[in-house]
Amino acid sequence: MSTELRGALDAFITAADAGSFSAAARRLGLTPAAVSKSVAQLEARLGVRLFQRSTRSLALTTDGERLYGQVRLPWSEIGTALTELRQGAGKPAGTLKIALAPTVGREYVLPLLAGFVRRYPEVLPDLHFDNRQVDLVAEGFDVAIGGGIELTDALIARELARVQLVLAASPDYLKAQGRPGHPRDLPRHHGLLRRSLVTGRTVPWSLKNAEGEELVANVRPVMVLDDPEAMARAAAMGLGIAMLPLPHALPLLESGALARVLPGWHAEARPLSIYYTSRRLLPAKLRVFVDYIVEQFRASGHADRFAPPLG
Repeated sequence: MSTELRGALDAFITAADAGSFSAAARRLGLTPAAVSKSVAQLEARLGVRLFQRSTRSLALTTDGERLYGQVRLPWSEIGTALTELRQGAGKPAGTLKIALAPTVGREYVLPLLAGFVRRYPEVLPDLHFDNRQVDLVAEGFDVAIGGGIELTDALIARELARVQLVLAASPDYLKAQGRPGHPRDLPRHHGLLRRSLVTGRTVPWSLKNAEGEELVANVRPVMVLDDPEAMARAAAMGLGIAMLPLPHALPLLESGALARVLPGWHAEARPLSIYYTSRRLLPAKLRVFVDYIVEQFRASGHADRFAPPLG
């Protein structure tokens, strides 16, 4: 492969990752004009337009999206292999692109990373906080931490913790409206419902208790949200009762901004997991990161906090 083509592919992939020629230029140590010229040369060579350009935005065309999806991951792996050869075979090094569910990332993963960067100073974690299900392969992520990413033949998931959903409301709400003693009391209460990002439908309150009873509880909806962190904040404002994943509820329960409702009842969410691509040979930077997060999550006690024993 010619030096010119390598430079053009670097410019194309970095511009697609960064969303602008200026940001790509800063990452590559070039001028925006040089990045734009390299991309234009690649477009001329391929005979297709890869980006839609305007004064304010840069977006991939259909051909650009197809090329990006096909070359982003192998190009990253080539770069990782060359970096590792330069810095010592098998030595963890290079940028690690990580997708994180926002609250889980900020509250529980980020505090664990100080030890990782001290242990592996040649690895640069590039953190992306987003409340959606990312496509690791198409979007060029090395790893993702969250719940419910759809598994395919291209992905592996290692479970970090089981997650319970609990009912919670603000002390002020419970003082004004009363505390329900059983799920059958919920229909007279205000409810903050969650809309699934996958189906677009509201998520039912399917509750169970330690005795094995299961039921679907009804509530008077006052608001529908698609973000559990926003739901927790709305509940803390006194707007009603919310069914929240414990990772989102815990900080507010511990501060007293929220109180458990019907503590003998809960629902179950998909496990919190770390996801990565099922490559035959994992880059050293990815291998050590996955092992580190699994080890530290276990040592931190988060798994027990997110799904406490029933009873």
